Amino acid sequence: MIKYRDGYKYQLVEDYQVVVGIKPLTFILTPYIRLDVDGTLSIKEGYAWDGPSGPTVDTPNFMRGSLVHDALYQLLREGHLAQLLREAADQELRRLCLEDGMSSLRAWWVYRGVRLGGGPSARGGDPPVITAP
Repeated sequence: MIKYRDGYKYQLVEDYQVVVGIKPLTFILTPYIRLDVDGTLSIKEGYAWDGPSGPTVDTPNFMRGSLVHDALYQLLREGHLAQLLREAADQELRRLCLEDGMSSLRAWWVYRGVRLGGGPSARGGDPPVITAP
């Protein structure tokens, strides 16, 4: 029997690091994510995420933002970051998409989409474990 989680489309093939505007009081360390007090977010090789969510297309100018946003939302879900930082995570998504060449209109819609519909993804736990023979 195998055990797995559904909902992941992409997997990071090398470590990635970026500075975000979220700066915890103490560093946060999980098996795949580290967030330092200076805002340096490190995501390890092998991290899996679902890419851009909602009625959208997975374009290159959306991928880095979706990776960072999913990692930050995971830290929110797991209780490593306070829920009041959800908006800051959403702003990071918008900022990275703009940096990567997304039009300001689309980036605004992306931001509005996560502000309106992202709450459940920032709360609760990971997707359930599924088994198969």
